[in-house]
Amino acid sequence: MKKTFKFFYFRFSKKIEKHSINMMRFSLAIVYGWFGALKIFGMSPAGELVEQTVYWFKPEIFIPILGIGEVIIGLGLLLKRFIPYTVPLLLMHMAVTFFPVFILKTICFDVFPYRPTLAGQYIIKNLILISGALVIAGKYNEKYYVKMDSKLITK
Repeated sequence: MKKTFKFFYFRFSKKIEKHSINMMRFSLAIVYGWFGALKIFGMSPAGELVEQTVYWFKPEIFIPILGIGEVIIGLGLLLKRFIPYTVPLLLMHMAVTFFPVFILKTICFDVFPYRPTLAGQYIIKNLILISGALVIAGKYNEKYYVKMDSKLITK
């Protein structure tokens, strides 16, 4: 039984290895595009959290601009040549998304720091998005672009 499981698991993992980073890239692009569009159209459940965190900006202006930025990040993840510019933007955006954890502790935690509310969980899950962005950055690094350029030169 153990051998059978390992056989199928390793066979599956070898096949998926080829596509996994692109799947991660597309997943992040969908999340960013979707969540950004919700902000643009004033339908984001995170709108109130953003409004309370960045209280010095008018929310009717700031939230749609934030949404446009998120949609741009999503599009940048879809276009391989923009990944070196998009990943740093994504990482900066993710750093800012943790502000409510420190500014709005009572909204993010029932008991700080170990029992997050739904809003706190929404923010903490961004660690996965950060990890995904780092995986993508590792794939689309200088070696990838040099390799890509050399293919263009030799053709």
